[in-house]
Amino acid sequence: MKQVYLTHLCKYPSLCIPDEDLHGASHFLQGKKMAYQKVNADQRAPGHSQYLDNDDLQATALDLEWDMEKELEEPGFDQFQLDSAEIQNLENPETTDLNLDSIQPATSPKGRFQRLQEESDYVTRYTRSAPKSNPCNFCRLLKILCTAIILFISGILIGYYAHKKCPSNATSSATLDLQLYQEILETIQAEDIKESFRNLVQLYKSEDDTEISKKIKTHWTALGLEDVQFVNYSVLLNLPGPGASSVTLSSSGQCLHPSGRPCSEEARTHGGQDLLYSYAAYSAKGALEAGVIDVSYGNADDLKRIQKMKNTTNQIALLKLGKWPLLYKLSLLEKAGFGGVLLYVDPCDLPKTANLSYDAFMVSLNPGGDPSTPGYPSVDGSFRQNRANLTSLLVQPVSASLVAKLISSPNSRTKTGVCSPLELPNNDERIVNMQVQTVTKFKTITNVIGYLKGLTSPDRYIIVGSQHHTAPSSYGQEWASSTAVITAFIRALMLGVKKGWRPHRTIVFCSWGGTAFGNIGSYEWGEDFKKVLQRNAVAYVSLHSPIRGNSSLHSMASPSLRQLVIEKSHFNCSRKAKCQESNVSSVQIPGDADYFINHLGVPTVEFTYEDVKTLEGPSFLSEALFPKRTAKIEEMDPFFNLHETITKLTGEVILQIANEPVLPFNALDVALEVQNSLKGDQPNTQLLALASRLRESAELFQSDEMRPANDPKERIPIRVRMLNDILQDMEKNFLVQQVPPGFYRNILYHLDEKTSQFATLLGARERCKLLASNETLQEALSEVLNSINSAQVYFKAGLDVFESVLVGKN
Repeated sequence: MKQVYLTHLCKYPSLCIPDEDLHGASHFLQGKKMAYQKVNADQRAPGHSQYLDNDDLQATALDLEWDMEKELEEPGFDQFQLDSAEIQNLENPETTDLNLDSIQPATSPKGRFQRLQEESDYVTRYTRSAPKSNPCNFCRLLKILCTAIILFISGILIGYYAHKKCPSNATSSATLDLQLYQEILETIQAEDIKESFRNLVQLYKSEDDTEISKKIKTHWTALGLEDVQFVNYSVLLNLPGPGASSVTLSSSGQCLHPSGRPCSEEARTHGGQDLLYSYAAYSAKGALEAGVIDVSYGNADDLKRIQKMKNTTNQIALLKLGKWPLLYKLSLLEKAGFGGVLLYVDPCDLPKTANLSYDAFMVSLNPGGDPSTPGYPSVDGSFRQNRANLTSLLVQPVSASLVAKLISSPNSRTKTGVCSPLELPNNDERIVNMQVQTVTKFKTITNVIGYLKGLTSPDRYIIVGSQHHTAPSSYGQEWASSTAVITAFIRALMLGVKKGWRPHRTIVFCSWGGTAFGNIGSYEWGEDFKKVLQRNAVAYVSLHSPIRGNSSLHSMASPSLRQLVIEKSHFNCSRKAKCQESNVSSVQIPGDADYFINHLGVPTVEFTYEDVKTLEGPSFLSEALFPKRTAKIEEMDPFFNLHETITKLTGEVILQIANEPVLPFNALDVALEVQNSLKGDQPNTQLLALASRLRESAELFQSDEMRPANDPKERIPIRVRMLNDILQDMEKNFLVQQVPPGFYRNILYHLDEKTSQFATLLGARERCKLLASNETLQEALSEVLNSINSAQVYFKAGLDVFESVLVGKN
């Protein structure tokens, strides 16, 4: 068998050993007994060769012969012929007994190594090219390798296209959510809102808010909202007295009601209950006869100028509403020694279309909540403080027509249409007798609260708030608009729930009572659940007064929510042929958002339609509550298309906040807002440096944590929860303790759109004009500095927590 195998091998010159090599090998083997033989002998079992004398090797030889003959039949091998000399050499008897082991490459590295070591002159005496490996084995390995590579590449391509055609679960889920959002919002129709509005107005004449609250609760429950309940609080209200307040001109003895009409039964009945409700809630009551001093808007410059000319002690100030918070201006007048205030709105500050000359109005001097329980909820057993009035001033709102009679100016507008502001000459003296009649009594305020429980984060709350009518008050057509909008969104949302959808976070729907008296319902509920809300409240969405005009969409948002609001506003405008660009700002707003912004630091958003002229005029005119009648609301929005737009726009924001895995809050926008608020005529180097560090920390937080979390492939649940907790609480760092009356404690909000500086610093600089020292300003600067530093430490600590989590996992 050995001879046959060798003959088979020598059919191929590349595998045969030349004659001279065989001859040399024979001579070498005969002359010396090599250790090579000994090594092979040691490796073989006695009488057997594990390489040649087994059936596997014989089968291999036959296979090798078959494969090589097939290769020779291929084109290119036609001229290949065996050399006869080589065949003869192999048939020579001298080589017949040659052990193939002596010329076969050593299969064991150990055997080859020992052969070279034991015969050092082997290489010099027996030189030949290195033995070549079997080409068929090489071919087979090459084929296997090529097949493996092809399969590997094919697998990659199949996986790539399969991934491309079949999106990830996160992408698929996001797409389904967007489709469901659109389905929910498409069910919101103007006609439904209009019908709901008119049904609510029918309850307007109710003596108390019980009927309205019951109607809202019944309706929400019928729509499928979960756990709808009443939350009642017994609170101290300041109400009109049995008779209307009046102002009597001493020079003529003419008695006028706040509207400017004479004090007669006919005039009183003509004005209806509006005369009774033209008052300042929580004002001091009584009578005062004194001279009238025109203080214009009542800012520090006005008072400083007047105090140089006149004695203001126990006099009556003629004060215009606007430009500064009313409570702030009243605090300045109180310190200046005034005894009473006649408050009015200058017609030049109102749009030309607003004919409110004979309309008196109501204001509330209550900064928020039940005055008898300041800072704590009005629950059974709570200590009640005796606070019937919140100021020592007698405050009476009056109409522009009364002021015109007082200063003997019949028309504020000239023939050319140019408005001339109402103004009492400094040299003129006017003495009036003002009587303020109010009563205080405890009354139950009702909030209606309903829940839509979240699926994955039920302990995180998005709070949506509207207001409902609270009697006795005639200021109430806005509440019907507010309630109709929130009810329309609940109806649409519950249709999605019936299809099996549910938001990730809980949505809490609230209809507040007592809003006109100082946001009493929302304050009491917030104080009652303060500990829970501090930990779990994510955002507040306000529907306080959605329709104030019909010419411009106005958006108010916390700095952290500004990007989301801009995105939704632009998307809304792209769907309509005519849509003015939305104006997004962070400014003080009226309504029940107050507690959530100033005491909880919760990011807030509100959409309203306004008149452009109103936005261009002085701020804080909204503090005057004029009686808006049903006809007025329907004149501004006859087809309720604006109501529909507000509902859909607000709904989109609610759905995204409630359902996005990562809260759509922007940390960097908060830092940018801080830097912008420090720009001004008097920059503070220390504050600017600290704001710069805050921006760096926010940028790092945004890039290192927020961007990866927004990528579904890199999203880790525990890190997302930690990230959301940081985003949810970041605005709490900007709550300060001491602010002027009427100013927001959250310094991220400006006084109005015309000012960009921190409101608390503006107020402190105003006060410094009346004081000899700048101590108030230094205190305000310290408050701002501590807030910015707190925010910078907060972001840095958040980054450190994330880094420690990564290190712990690694």
